[in-house]
This record gives sequence, C-alpha cells and structure tokens, in this order.
Amino acid sequence: MQPRIMPDIDAMTPDQCRLVRQTFPALREYEVSLALLFYGKLFELDPRARKLFHNDLALQSQKLLDMLASVVESLENLEPLRARLTELGHRHAEYGVRPEQYDTLTTALLWAIAQALGADFDDATHNAWRHAINSVSMIMKAGAHSS
Repeated sequence: MQPRIMPDIDAMTPDQCRLVRQTFPALREYEVSLALLFYGKLFELDPRARKLFHNDLALQSQKLLDMLASVVESLENLEPLRARLTELGHRHAEYGVRPEQYDTLTTALLWAIAQALGADFDDATHNAWRHAINSVSMIMKAGAHSS
C-alpha cells in the first residue's frame, strides 16, 4: 500500500474568493447552458472522453454544478472537501480518467464559464476560477494515485 501524498493547496486570496462567489450565481442561472457548453467543449477537445460518461449527461451536469457549489462554499479552506474530492479522484481513475484529462477539463470548464459570464469574465475572474479549479484538480489527482 502506497502512502497517500496530499498536495498542499495555495490558498485563494480574499479578492479571488470574492470574484468566484460574485460570478457563481450567474452560472447557476445558466446551469443547463453551462453544462451543455462544458461537455460539448470537453468532447471537442478530447473525443475519447465521451466514452467515460455512462450516465445521463443531465444527471452528470447536476453533479458538476453541485460540486462547484460545494467548492464555492469552501474557497477559503478546501480541507473539509478533501476526503470527498480524494475519493472522487480515486473513482475517476477507476473509470479510466487520465491525469492529463484534468487539464482538458479545466480548459473546457473555463471556456464554458467565459461563455456564460461574457464581459464579466475578465482576467482577474478567469484567474480566480482557474485557481479554484486547479486546486480541486490537484486533490482529485492525488486521490487517483492513492490506494
């Protein structure tokens, strides 16, 4: 059994947390469109990813938005989510998700958020969302490597 290596996550700044929280309600408002944009872009960037989704995409979309909501609630401290994200990463690895696909997911999700937010998705907001998504990805990738 390999020891678990848990990455240290750089804390988000108060301004980054504010930007993510400020823009999240708009994403909730467009959650169906956001999910369609995200999955469409994800499958465009990585057509092989489509075979990883055996669930109804509407259900998968709800899971994505629920996880984003949990992350937004915990921006200052992701520790309460660490066990859940680690397990999620472990399950994703069992489904066949490869580490490099997290980068593709990040690209697709940031693109979808940009489409949903339009002009409100400035550089600072983009960087704040990227930080949040990368933090989650780091924990999930660590979970993928745990036994």
